[in-house]
Amino acid sequence: MAKLEKSGALDEWLKQHQYDLVVIGGGSGGLATAKEAARLGKKVLCLDFVKPSLKGTTWGLGGTCVNVGCIPKKLMHQTALLGEYIEDARKFGWSIQSADKKLNWEKMKNAIQDHIAALNWGYRVQLRERQVTYSNAYGVFTGSHELTTTNKKNKVEKITADRFIIATGLRPRYPDVEGAKECCISSDDLFSLSYNPGKTLCVGASYVSLECAGFLKGIGNEVTVMVRSILLRGFDQDMAERIRSHMMTRNIKFVHAVPTKYERLEEPTDDKPGLVRVSWEESFEDGNKRVVTEDFNTVLMAIGRDAVTDGMGLETVDVERSKSGKIIGRREQSVSCPYVYAIGDVLEGCPELTPVAIQAGRILMRRLLTGNSELTEYDQVPTTVFTPLEYGCCGLAEEAAIAKYGKENINVYHNVFIPLEFSVPERIENSHCY
Repeated sequence: MAKLEKSGALDEWLKQHQYDLVVIGGGSGGLATAKEAARLGKKVLCLDFVKPSLKGTTWGLGGTCVNVGCIPKKLMHQTALLGEYIEDARKFGWSIQSADKKLNWEKMKNAIQDHIAALNWGYRVQLRERQVTYSNAYGVFTGSHELTTTNKKNKVEKITADRFIIATGLRPRYPDVEGAKECCISSDDLFSLSYNPGKTLCVGASYVSLECAGFLKGIGNEVTVMVRSILLRGFDQDMAERIRSHMMTRNIKFVHAVPTKYERLEEPTDDKPGLVRVSWEESFEDGNKRVVTEDFNTVLMAIGRDAVTDGMGLETVDVERSKSGKIIGRREQSVSCPYVYAIGDVLEGCPELTPVAIQAGRILMRRLLTGNSELTEYDQVPTTVFTPLEYGCCGLAEEAAIAKYGKENINVYHNVFIPLEFSVPERIENSHCY
């Protein structure tokens, strides 16, 4: 307390500010936090500003999950499954007249985007009903307990608050490879494309890459996945290999390589995807390495995601960040700035999952504002990968369990089965579940 008083931080903390809480980020976690704080009687401001992707894509209130993540991904995954069900239905006795099964990309995309737009509007209404002030503006820390915000009309305003919650999430990463930024799209762009992506290369072994590869193949596109090493790093590797094997039975091609160059051959139009030539180095049986090239209509970059914390002035208020840009916190509170907190994907060590961000925000508000002692526990959180054969898991992967407890102390039990609903359509040879 004496140190705080001597530094002037105590006076600043006790000073009257405009808001009790400012939430930076209008994604699932930020919105849940803002609404919970308002419910508990606090004066709250929620800032949300989406920087356009490299291809110029932007979106409304709701964050990654709603606009360019979970929601459109699951709906496109469902679209692909429905294509399978049409074939299965014939085996179950349904008479389906046309043998020509073809997806209308524009119709699917518009239906999904209409649903997302309705969610965007719903969030605006919820904030208004909860008396949360909303501003579509970019916030930068410019002093103790102070933000300077700039909206799309370049109107600048200074904001002060007792506490700040950073919930800005992550954005796709691009490699330092010739042509990558000019020729590739990311998941920020995929779900609102005006054209069917066509023949697609998914670069990366992340769940984003595999999920997108799965539904793009499921709707009838030719798909290749290019990976540097292992699939689904951090997940159980036995399961990751089972996913790869199943995807290969769906004629999804896997290439172990790293692209060295991307070259635009044809520009996309409103209804055509264009053409990109991709080069990589491949090892052959004779021990030599040769440059291989292949042309794709679309290249999806899905090698990982980085925290959205640059350019926020965090150094002004001494907020420590990890090498990945994530905020280093102890129970969501910044370890170096006591009035700044972080929730969701932007917090170092937090699972990158929407329900986790929502719960963490609500629990944090109850703890800070009511004295509730409940804490968010970040282990034993279940998650699902929406590949063609879905994979759900909870707890430690086998590799992590061995590292923690020692191989001699681990027993692994296997049980392979075939779901009853797979038996009639004769999916047996390709669809063993685990």
